[in-house]
Amino acid sequence: MQYDASGGAASRGRLIYLMGPSGAGKDSLLEAVRERLLAQGIETARRVITRSAEAKGEAAHGVSAERFEAMREAGAFALDWQANGLRYGIPAQLDLWLAAGRSVLVNGSRAYLPIARQRYPDLVAVGLVVSPLVLRQRLLARGRESTEQIEQRLARNFRLQAYDSGVHVVDNSGSLAGAVEALIALLRSEGVIADTEGKRPTCIMPD
Repeated sequence: MQYDASGGAASRGRLIYLMGPSGAGKDSLLEAVRERLLAQGIETARRVITRSAEAKGEAAHGVSAERFEAMREAGAFALDWQANGLRYGIPAQLDLWLAAGRSVLVNGSRAYLPIARQRYPDLVAVGLVVSPLVLRQRLLARGRESTEQIEQRLARNFRLQAYDSGVHVVDNSGSLAGAVEALIALLRSEGVIADTEGKRPTCIMPD
C-alpha cells in the first residue's frame, strides 16, 4: 500500500492518453515535457513497436512481429493495437505505476481510444492538432514517404483531427515550447499535476 503525506491511502494515478496524426509532433512533445512531468511524479511510458530499432522516430523498443505476439500472449502489455501496418504495445508497467498513485503519459492511437476509455474511464484524452501547411513541411523534412504518400496521409490526417468533445485539444502548429506549456496547463486544470511545479508527491513504495 502507498500512503500520501497525510497518512491516508494514496489515490490511483491517471492515464494521460496523447493522440495526434503522424507528423503532429507527439514524439518531440513527449521528449520535451518528460523531465517536467517526472518532477511531478508522472511517468512517460515507452512503447514497443514492430519496427527495427534503426528506424527513425520515437525512442521506442523495436521488436519483430513474432516477438511482439509472444509478448502479448504472455501479458506483457497493458494496451496494444495495430495501425499503419505496425503493432504497438504499452508495457504492463503502466498498471503498476497507476496502482502506485503515479499518473502516466502514453503515446496512444485515436482509433484505440474507445477501448482505452473502457479500461481506464478516468483517463485524460489529449489530441494534438497542427495546421496542414506545418504538417506537410514536417512530413517532407523527415523523409520517410514519397510526395504522393504524404498527400494521402495529409488527407487522412485532416479527417482524424476532428476529435470528439471528450478530447482536450493542444495546438502544436507553433513553437514546441508553447505546446509544452499548453499541455502542462491542461494537466494542471485536470488536477493531474499540482498548481506549483517542483513538489513531487511524498510516497512510501513497497519493499
